Amino acid sequence: MSLLSELLPKRRRSAPESATILPGSPDAVEVDGRYVRVGDGYSATLAVVGYPAEVGPGWAEPILSYPGLVDAAFHIEPVPPAVASQRLRKQRGRFESSRRHDAARGRLDDPELDAAAADAAELAGRVARGEARLFRLGLYLTVHAASPNDLADRVAEVRSLAASLLLETAPLTWRQLQGWISGLPLAFDALAMKRVFDTDALAASFPFTSPDLPDTAGDSGMGVLFGLNLHSAGVVVWDRWAQSNYNAVILARSGEGKSYLAKLDLLRNLCLGVEAFVIDPEDEYLRLAAAVGGTVIRLAAAGVKINPLDLPPGDDDALNDRARFLHTLVTVMGSGDTAVSAPLPGDEARSLDVAVLAAYRGKGITTDPRTWRRPAPLLADVMAALEGTDDAGRRVAARLHPYVAGSMQGLFDGPTTTLARGHLVVFAIKDLPEQLHPVGTLLTLDTIWRTVRGATASGARPDVLRMVLVDEAWKLLSGGRGGVFLETLAKSARKYGVGLTVVTQDAADVLATKTGRAVVSNAATQILLRQAPQAIDAVAEAFGLTDGERAFLLSCQRGDTLLAAGSARVAFHSHASATEHELIVTGPVTGSPDRRR
Repeated sequence: MSLLSELLPKRRRSAPESATILPGSPDAVEVDGRYVRVGDGYSATLAVVGYPAEVGPGWAEPILSYPGLVDAAFHIEPVPPAVASQRLRKQRGRFESSRRHDAARGRLDDPELDAAAADAAELAGRVARGEARLFRLGLYLTVHAASPNDLADRVAEVRSLAASLLLETAPLTWRQLQGWISGLPLAFDALAMKRVFDTDALAASFPFTSPDLPDTAGDSGMGVLFGLNLHSAGVVVWDRWAQSNYNAVILARSGEGKSYLAKLDLLRNLCLGVEAFVIDPEDEYLRLAAAVGGTVIRLAAAGVKINPLDLPPGDDDALNDRARFLHTLVTVMGSGDTAVSAPLPGDEARSLDVAVLAAYRGKGITTDPRTWRRPAPLLADVMAALEGTDDAGRRVAARLHPYVAGSMQGLFDGPTTTLARGHLVVFAIKDLPEQLHPVGTLLTLDTIWRTVRGATASGARPDVLRMVLVDEAWKLLSGGRGGVFLETLAKSARKYGVGLTVVTQDAADVLATKTGRAVVSNAATQILLRQAPQAIDAVAEAFGLTDGERAFLLSCQRGDTLLAAGSARVAFHSHASATEHELIVTGPVTGSPDRRR
């Protein structure tokens, strides 16, 4: 213990008369020249002292895929730019001196020396331009086994695996204690056997890749950690923003963790700067929105108003677009069903057009876009204009009366109270009365669509990606205006920098509709969790599943997932941190974290 205390950093003791033993700590550490016995196990540490000249992304992943127990510890220390420039200048001087020395003695040029000099010159230029930085990296591999003989075999296998990657390893004879400490999650390097890496080489050493999902579309730097690969020791990091389109579909039967995974994906995309809109039919996203400072619009809450006549910025056709939308809105108000798409009769449509434009003129709004900043009229103004026209106009006014001055006026009798702005906007529609649900859903979809189109047309922050997440989407995919919205967004979202995420159960019913098939086929990221036996045939046909994948989706545990991207497949288990879990978990609060989803 005295040697261990000398190696660890000095810390002031708060209670010198007693020591605290953490749960799970070994009761003894025995040090040998070639290994360390920790409790009942043995471990030996190898230091990586040589690297290949060129590496590709994820070159260290095969080490983590080794079937035995190996800990890989990366100790990274940044080199200040001034120090890096000075060291590169000295190194280039050494290379030039060596070349001149060889030339003076009549020796042939050394190709390796010439290549190293060229690389040093290129790196010095990148560092000077601020395109790269230098880091000191120490890579240590700690191999574990149950006995010394087994440990020797494991060490030989790991060294052979490293040699196949052109990595030169060195055993730490009589420094195994320092190696064991360096491999612990203490952020303390007791060996200090580091090599200098530039930014690109260091990024390529990131070992957590999924070879089952080749990155054929490039890397946008927006990859999201989904979970642990079920068939290897790696993790699954997926970049939906680097695919041919940004859409994703999540299909599973009820209770298998689809909303859990959708919220985890949403939360981690928010950390990357993505703006998101969520249609939440069950109040599952409210806790997450409160934690990240999102905007919640509860359509059934007192004082919450949405004015369908608001003019979106940046749209040259905004005035006519609002007039056209009023035709759809009045149709739904009159029928109480978003599936009804029959247009208004000709005389009623004419009267409504006249009344809408008259209501805008009454507020000083004309076809001149400079007037569109003025407060928009309300449905009450449109109804008043309709009542002053002919019989057809009064029939349309009768449809509007319950929503303007009757029992359902609460959502429409004032200007918009909460704008759909911010990095996260959640539309909570659970408490909407049944009579208002079709109209409220239509207003929600229209608000999202106007916001997405307006943000793109106005050129505001063009670098920002946006996500539209629709949970329990089967309620919209059954047809009507909701289905039309999802199909339109699925087909045209990418040109607006938007990724549509559709989360739904009842996969067989969804895939049986034209709209559902269109949404699924236009999603480059397809995520399948456990399926019901009654739906597996439709799912297997739609996604081209093999017999093994069918069996996996019928027998996997909650949270086990099959990610499909074209012909590539990977199975993983979704994982969240303790903080994330508390924000996204729903359902009963008993049982293990994986069961409470």
